[in-house]
Amino acid sequence: MAIIMPASRLNRLFTDFADNVLGRILGLKKHEYIAVAWSFAYLFCVLSSYYILRPVRETMAVGSGPDTILWLFTGTFVVMLTVTPIFGWVASRYPRRRFLPWVYLFFISNIIIFWGIFSFTVDREVDHIWLGRVFFVWLSVFNLFVVSVFWSFMADIYTREQGRRLFGVITAGGSIGALAGGIATSSLETYIGFHNLFPIAAVLLMIAILCITRLRSWIEQSPSQAVSTSVTSAKPLGGKLLAGVTHVFASRYFTAIAVSLMIASLLGTALYILMAQLVEQNIANVGDRIIFFADVNNATNALALVLQLLIVKRVVHRFGIGVSLSLMPIASIVGFIILAVDPVLGVITVFTVLRRALGFGFSKPTSDMLYSVVTPEEKYKTKNFIDTAVYRSGDVIAALALRVLAAIGLGMAAISIVMLPFAALWATISLWLGRDYRRQAKILRENEAS
Repeated sequence: MAIIMPASRLNRLFTDFADNVLGRILGLKKHEYIAVAWSFAYLFCVLSSYYILRPVRETMAVGSGPDTILWLFTGTFVVMLTVTPIFGWVASRYPRRRFLPWVYLFFISNIIIFWGIFSFTVDREVDHIWLGRVFFVWLSVFNLFVVSVFWSFMADIYTREQGRRLFGVITAGGSIGALAGGIATSSLETYIGFHNLFPIAAVLLMIAILCITRLRSWIEQSPSQAVSTSVTSAKPLGGKLLAGVTHVFASRYFTAIAVSLMIASLLGTALYILMAQLVEQNIANVGDRIIFFADVNNATNALALVLQLLIVKRVVHRFGIGVSLSLMPIASIVGFIILAVDPVLGVITVFTVLRRALGFGFSKPTSDMLYSVVTPEEKYKTKNFIDTAVYRSGDVIAALALRVLAAIGLGMAAISIVMLPFAALWATISLWLGRDYRRQAKILRENEAS
């Protein structure tokens, strides 16, 4: 005889489950469930879209030749310097509720254009090496802009206290999306071709725009939310065109963030170029390279997901932002030492996975918390400048440095040793940022109370 459970008991069981899992384990409060769900979905779509296309970018870089990576990063940096003032002008002139969706619509249109051109070259078996180089630069810009805008939005709609609790969980949405995107690429590329992955990425960005509209509705319906007048305001941010640049040089806090991110980029790009060289030597087939890079991304995001859901909130709560920020540079020190001893593809692959997982699991959500104690203009303009132009300058410096080090005869082991002082400096700056974050938060609380 079947037993039918009353609806009231089902509701109570669901509520108890939500309170235990979402509340006690993940740190959410009841009024935050809807917002976090949409934020989670938003980042899922953005990073899933990117990670569907990222293995294509990596394959294009290897196919273009590791020696051309310097010029690819230089082109990306130049484009960033061109686009950043344009973004600053848009942010100064238009309210956030209008320009945020248009940022994504612009990139969606770009994806559709690339899909059409790549389809043409593949169908007619036309060489697309230069198209691949343009795509590499474009996707590098796309990634930093769409993610930077996302985290500016998050810093705008959540309070400092909420950011410490929620950003790790929200970041997990990105890792799941990245994992899903990587699996989609490794599973579908053989059957539909890499060029037919582009429409899937475009659809995901359309869903991200829906998430933005739902989050705006939540803010408008939540008068208790301390920042409810921010992103829904009809007023633009105002300020100067190059305010994002001038703020970096006028503030030790922003300067430290910029330097730490530049070092992170320097070390990451050095590792990226070294791995590209080993992949070129060990994996000949283009399809196999796409699947290899997709598998690296999948392993990275699976590990990052565990860190984001279960560990980052507890580390930040117990040890503070400075310690959380320093974990990735410390891991970089250990990894480069091991790589110096045994510079082979297997070692660099494991190092890359662990380092990126720590970056996504700890450094990214924690560094984005740093912007919860600054003004709205700084959240968008300064953060965007640091996350894009400053970050890509590290790519250029790393690529140029590796070119010079290789020219004077240094091998992979020696280059790994050269990276160690930079990792140590990065760890020191991270600890200082944790202390200055507390100082900035104290000043902001005092200003709010007065």
